Amino acid sequence: MKAKRYLQRFCIALFVGAVLPAPAQAKIEIPTVSVGDPGNPNHTDRWGSVSYEYRIGVYPVTNSQYAAFLNSVAATDSHGLYSLEMGESIHGGITRTGNEGEFTYAVKEGFGNKPVNFVSFWDAARFSNWLTNGQPTGPQGMETTESGMYFLGGVTNPNLIATARDAEAWNAGGVAVADGDEWVKAAYYDPTKSEADGYWSYPTRHDVLPSPSLPNAANANSANCDNAVGTVTDVGAYVLARSYYGTYDQGGNVWEWVEHDFPQQRGGSFENTAWSLHPTHSRGPGPTAKEATTGFRVSSLHTIPVPQSSYVELELQFSTDLQTWDNVPISSAVLTEGGKISLPTDQTNAFYRLRIKESE
Repeated sequence: MKAKRYLQRFCIALFVGAVLPAPAQAKIEIPTVSVGDPGNPNHTDRWGSVSYEYRIGVYPVTNSQYAAFLNSVAATDSHGLYSLEMGESIHGGITRTGNEGEFTYAVKEGFGNKPVNFVSFWDAARFSNWLTNGQPTGPQGMETTESGMYFLGGVTNPNLIATARDAEAWNAGGVAVADGDEWVKAAYYDPTKSEADGYWSYPTRHDVLPSPSLPNAANANSANCDNAVGTVTDVGAYVLARSYYGTYDQGGNVWEWVEHDFPQQRGGSFENTAWSLHPTHSRGPGPTAKEATTGFRVSSLHTIPVPQSSYVELELQFSTDLQTWDNVPISSAVLTEGGKISLPTDQTNAFYRLRIKESE
């Protein structure tokens, strides 16, 4: 009993003196591929030369990933990161319930792996800031969405100077909206191709127009374009239609925002003809545009890891005289985000204490 009372008193003191993290939303993973061959030439359209190795999303950002972002920072949606069309349109994939201050978001059935749409460039920039900041949970502010890779300063639609990356954040492994050169290189460049300075005409590694078609695992030169499907499809659904570096959906499905002095969109969409998938084709509707045919993809110098939950690792020790303390040989105690403590069962006639484990 004395061991039990001692441990109870200790645990009460521990929990009163420590502030445990608030429950966080599930962290998301952004699969990326490595794009090497630094110093490659430009495409004839003056895009595509990148002097460094980098990583880019295998797919455009999906509804599941964006919904996790909304649930982390948009209980109060100060900057309109959610568009009503996401829920109301047959092409949108996210619903919202509740009132301002208590908004929650859910993915429509069957839409989790489809690209998010109805997003502006500034929505994409705030998503990138959130990833750069480690996917925090909290109001839209300087520690969540308003700084990180892009300094947006609490202005919903800021001056275009805000499209400039923070060099320190980028070099430290932060996440950005893929810029025009990164995007074009990942989609079209192939260092093994001798013609046309190494660039394919389409992101399917072909020089002839892709076939508008339904998703398939048979035709390597097919895409969701020209209303063959009439709406968005799951990312990666055209199994063989990938770029040299291993990206999918850079041709068709949704236009993708690319970072630029004046943000542009590339890659065509489910509505547009196959010609729109060509590297010379881009459009610039303005960074505030939110359309059914527009999504985005991210890039980084490093992998985009799943942030690890914070925890304190503790040692469990016992003593029979409160003078000499020994580590319990069969277990250690870990205070996790949920506050659970694992205790052994074979040292019943002893006092226990927990202490922070020393680094090895």
